[in-house]
This record gives sequence, C-alpha cells and structure tokens, in this order.
Amino acid sequence: MDRVLEKKRFTPKNIALYGAVIVLATLGIYSIAARDAGTKLNVGAETITIATVEQADFQEFIPITGNVMPLKTVFLDAVEGGQVEQKFVEEGAYVNAGDVIVKLSNTNLMLDIMQREAQVFEQLNNARNTRLSMEQNRLALASQILELDYKIAQQKADYDRNLQLAGKDLISKSEIEKLKNDYDYLVQKRRLTIETHKQDSIFRLAQIRQLDESVRRMQMNLTVVKRKMDNLLLKAPVSGQLSALNAEIGELKSAGVQLGQIDMTGGFKVRASVDEHYLTRTFSGQNGRCTIDGKNYELKVLKTYPQVQGGKFDVDMEFSGAIPPDLRRGQTIYIRLELGQNEQAMLIPRGGFYQATGGNWIYVVDKDGSSAHKREIKLGRQNPDKIEVLEGLEQGEKVITSSYETFSDKDVLVLKK
Repeated sequence: MDRVLEKKRFTPKNIALYGAVIVLATLGIYSIAARDAGTKLNVGAETITIATVEQADFQEFIPITGNVMPLKTVFLDAVEGGQVEQKFVEEGAYVNAGDVIVKLSNTNLMLDIMQREAQVFEQLNNARNTRLSMEQNRLALASQILELDYKIAQQKADYDRNLQLAGKDLISKSEIEKLKNDYDYLVQKRRLTIETHKQDSIFRLAQIRQLDESVRRMQMNLTVVKRKMDNLLLKAPVSGQLSALNAEIGELKSAGVQLGQIDMTGGFKVRASVDEHYLTRTFSGQNGRCTIDGKNYELKVLKTYPQVQGGKFDVDMEFSGAIPPDLRRGQTIYIRLELGQNEQAMLIPRGGFYQATGGNWIYVVDKDGSSAHKREIKLGRQNPDKIEVLEGLEQGEKVITSSYETFSDKDVLVLKK
C-alpha cells in the first residue's frame, strides 16, 4: 500500500533562497539609511547664524592700516666724512634753517687745505719773481740803450767831424771807414739789444700769464676745499623738527652717511600698505575714510608706489578736509579705502560660510524655518561687512552665514530649536 509523503518546507534550496532575500533586504534598508544619513543632519538653531537677504546701499572698500608721517621730510647726509666733534642740538628739538646741528673734524682735509695754500703762495711768489725779473731787465735795457745812444751820438759826432777833415785831405780814408764802421756797429747793436729785449718780454709775459692762470686754478681748488671744510658743519637746510639724529661725540662718519632728518611743519600724510591684488584698482585721488577719537575724517590717495614687496605696495594719503588735532609721527590709523561708488545691491553679510563654499553655494532656510537646503549662487563684489549677490537668492530669503566646517557635505540641515 502506497504512503503519502509529507512535503518538507525547509529544504536546503528554500533555506538558501530565504537567506538571499533576507540579505538583499538588509542591504537595501542599510543603503537607504546610509543615504539618508549622508544627506541630512540635525543642527541646533542656536549654533548657527541666520541672516536675511536685503536690498541696500553697498560700497566696495578694503580696510588698510597707515602710519602718520610728515608731509615732507628732509634728510641730513654727511657731505664730508669726519669725526663727530660737537653736537649743538638734540633729537626732537626744533631748528631753524641755517642752524648748526653737528660739527665734524677731518685732519686729512685740513692738511690738504694747508698744502694747497702753500702751493698757491709758491706760485704767487714765482709770479712776483718773474715780474721783478722783467722789471730788472727793462731797467737794464734802458741803461744799455742809454749807453748805446750816448756812444752812437759821440761816434756820429766824430765821424761827421772827421768826414769834414777828410774833405780837406787832413786824414786818411781808412780812418774815415773805421769811424763809419764803429758807428754802424753801435747802431746795429742797439737794434739787436731792443729786439732781444722784445723777445724776452714776450716770453716773460707768456710765463706770467701761465703763472696767473695756474694761481687762479689753484685758488679755485682752494676755495672748493675750503667749502669742504664748511661742509664739516652740518646745518639745517630747512626749519622744522629734528626727528632723528644719528651722531655721537667721537664717532667716525663716512661721506654720504645719513646723520638725521628734519620733519617740516605744516602738514601730515599717511603711508599705508595695500594688498597687491588691488594694485590696478588704486590710483591718485582715490578716497578713503577713517575714524579718530569718534570723529570721521576724509583722505585721498596722494601717490602710489608700484613696487611690490611681501605681497603689498605702499600709498601716500593726505587729509582732504579737516585734519585731526594732535596727530603724531608714527601714529597708526585704520582707513577704509573706497574701491567704488555707493549704489544699491542685493546683499548678505560676510561670514564663515565663504571659506567652505568659495561663494558658489549656500544653505537657504525654508519659509517655515524647519530646515535648510543647499542652493547654487553667484556672488560679486564684497567689503569687510557685506557681499553682493548676483544670482540665486531673492530679497527677504534667509540664509546660513556661519561656518560650514562640520556639515558642508550635507544636502539638507534639519534645524532643531
């Protein structure tokens, strides 16, 4: 007799099938949970900063720090080197133009002057001796010519007298010829003596001119060297405050070394450093503002220095209106340098979110305030307080502006009160 066999429910095949279904279901539930955990995060509302998008006045500016300086500073350099012998004023004193500040001594310069003076005196003495020699030669020539004229007159008288006697055949012709030759000799000697003196005088005059020119040049050089002695007295070229003096008694100072500076009274300027990023946007006449002792003051760029050092360049600014009282050299001033005009724009406050997003997206809070979602945006100009919104946000919307450091990978923030 046949038996009915009972069908088994938990066969190995069924067990394997049920196990696979359970594993797949578990993996699906886990992936859903993981996905939800990766896109959402509960955040305490008190730990974030929420701001409202607004339409308001906006002006692009950058904060810079400047130091007060005199409008004009004159530097004092040692024109001649030497040893500091005496100080007549101290640093910080007020000086008038022409006041002696420091006296230097230079032994080599003094010896040089003495040597040059001796050379000038020697040349002057040579010139005097040459002139004396010329005068002596002139007197000697005058005496010679006088003597020759006397002899010529006597010889001519003898010749004329004997010439009459020769006509009467009282003396011989040879005697007459001798008298005539002696007379011609004296006349020729007189002419040669005068010519010799003339040539000698020309030479002496040229020699004197050379000596005079040499003396003139040496006197000019001596004058220049004496001016160098005057340069050993460091004098104030302008009136003002001696804001720096680098000279102590006994110190040796080389020529060209800066010994001090004088700040001219009558105005101040502010020298500030600006990030090189704004080099092409900074120009003369550009406006700035500062607050000192609770009062606002306006400045303008006076000069831009294009040389970049350490990622910054310098600008000089001056007060364009009222000048703050009691300004001091070296005083620090915090300035807002304006980069554009004041105009209407869609704005959000600056915040830590920018470091995580680069301004490309932001969390926008829902109208009911229960959550915040990521949204792509486009930002424009900015200043230390506000950022201009170009695209992606509407006036009145609320956004999270605090740091996203702990949740920037989440798509949705659930705001818990």
